[in-house]
Amino acid sequence: MAETGKHSARRQFVNFAFFKVNPEWRRLSIDERHEHKQEATRVLHRWNNEDMRILTYSNMGLSADAEFMVWRICYSLDCLSSAHTDFMKTKFGGYVQNTHSFLGMTKRSQYLIGNEQDHHLHDYIKPGGTRYLTVYPFTKTREWYLRAFEDRQRIVAEQIKALGEFPRVRMNSVYSYGLDDNEFVIALESDHPEDIVDMGMRLREVENSVFVLKDTPRFTCIKVPPEEMLDRIG
Repeated sequence: MAETGKHSARRQFVNFAFFKVNPEWRRLSIDERHEHKQEATRVLHRWNNEDMRILTYSNMGLSADAEFMVWRICYSLDCLSSAHTDFMKTKFGGYVQNTHSFLGMTKRSQYLIGNEQDHHLHDYIKPGGTRYLTVYPFTKTREWYLRAFEDRQRIVAEQIKALGEFPRVRMNSVYSYGLDDNEFVIALESDHPEDIVDMGMRLREVENSVFVLKDTPRFTCIKVPPEEMLDRIG
């Protein structure tokens, strides 16, 4: 295995939490809902600090299984758990269901996929620079891991070359081995959704696609401030 050497950068824990609001919440008075949203917003802002990065997204009209998503990035599982606990303990939290949750950790790739400036190689991610985001879990077949490393390197290099055809899409990959049901979580950021569609079609044509066991469900999200995320809900 061609693992890279030791690095001093702290690795991040990354969580994509998708939520749906119970219909009962929308039947509350405007004043009650306003109070609930204010409290939930304060919690999200309080946790968006030097220890944790929080980005908020709307899924309204884009998914039947989720209405909003909270992307959390920090350096410990305890931090993730505490932030989620505080959010769910709000009055608003009593009316929401966490329908999907993907957990992963940053890790340097074992493959040679670019120069040292490539975001793929870093132990950290710097997200949030675009309007749109597509998130999905990703798992490869067992046959992939039985192939010689040199062969896998060749296949990965072909995929990276195909990804290079879409410079307006930024791919963030985090590792979920041992932490979650899937092996990776993929987060595609772009201001151009059409590029995500075209890239998805292009990647079906590379050899790496043969070794994909699962890459669903997929969620498309719109980046908005916490206040707008909650206002869009009702």
